[in-house]
Amino acid sequence: MDKKYTIKDIAQMAGVSKGTVDRVLHNRGKVSPAALEKINEVLNVIDYEPNLIARNLKNTKIYKICVLLPDPEIDSYWLPCVNGIQDAVKEFKPYSVNIAIHYFNPENKKSFVNANNTVLSLEPDAVLIAPVFHKETIEALKVYDESNIIVNTFNNQVQSNSVKCFVGQDLYKSGRVAASLMNLISSKGQIAIVHIDESLKNAVHMQEKEKGFRSYFEEKKLDSFSLTTLKLKHPNVESKFLNFLEENPDLSGVFITTSKAYQIAATLAAQKGKKTALIGYDLIEKNVNYLNEGLLHFLIHQNQKRQAYLGVSTLAEYFLYSKEIPETILLPIDIINVENADFYIY
Repeated sequence: MDKKYTIKDIAQMAGVSKGTVDRVLHNRGKVSPAALEKINEVLNVIDYEPNLIARNLKNTKIYKICVLLPDPEIDSYWLPCVNGIQDAVKEFKPYSVNIAIHYFNPENKKSFVNANNTVLSLEPDAVLIAPVFHKETIEALKVYDESNIIVNTFNNQVQSNSVKCFVGQDLYKSGRVAASLMNLISSKGQIAIVHIDESLKNAVHMQEKEKGFRSYFEEKKLDSFSLTTLKLKHPNVESKFLNFLEENPDLSGVFITTSKAYQIAATLAAQKGKKTALIGYDLIEKNVNYLNEGLLHFLIHQNQKRQAYLGVSTLAEYFLYSKEIPETILLPIDIINVENADFYIY
């Protein structure tokens, strides 16, 4: 059938009000079982597709949502985020929502500031930010707030009243999860907590993971383990870690708080016959390769694709349906090993 059905058409066919149809289509508010059954019968008959009704909604306002995202060509961790945002673009395109990505160099603070200035000049209704640089993000949030621009953040949490919603994981608890895994697979001895490129990233998220990791060992009174913090910076990650290995030959486990576990795995791979438990974050290709080779034992999946999608979609649904934006959306802490990795790869 070629006819494009409106909410009014469906309401008339089902014998209910337009408001009732609207609540069913947008999954908000209560609807009686009888009314729901009538509406679903009509939707089945007309082979309802959301976009057909969306095109008939009379909405002259075009909402602009800008996403500030680290360039995935510089750091591949962010590539799934692009896919998540594109899913949102496709979903909300018929609803007069314009979603645009603005990339910045995650290793350059000036690039981040310039990207924010560009976004501000576009006068968007809302912004989703991956707050890689803490100080610069706080400064940008003040300007957005003064301009009455709604801001969501994801991946890294920034404490600010100007942030409407944070989407991500409980980083403290993810550190505890990593510690419990390390306790299972590591022999007693020295454990290194490795932060890579801490000066270039928002160090807060690494520190929260370390706090959670250490708290587990302290609460369980696992005195047979000793914990050491090691901070490594590009481009000397591998060489500095190799020096650390030579100075600490009894190292039994390594917990990497970023997506760069592959750099440590590469160095350990060269140490023939040495068995070291290795736990890191994120299903980027290089990490998965070492996971499959048995050199990386566990990865904690942060589901950055879902984070980015939810960060955008909550804004779009707020504008379109007046749906309340939650203060926090915490995603599950998924534990990945070689047996289940294929189920999580996009």
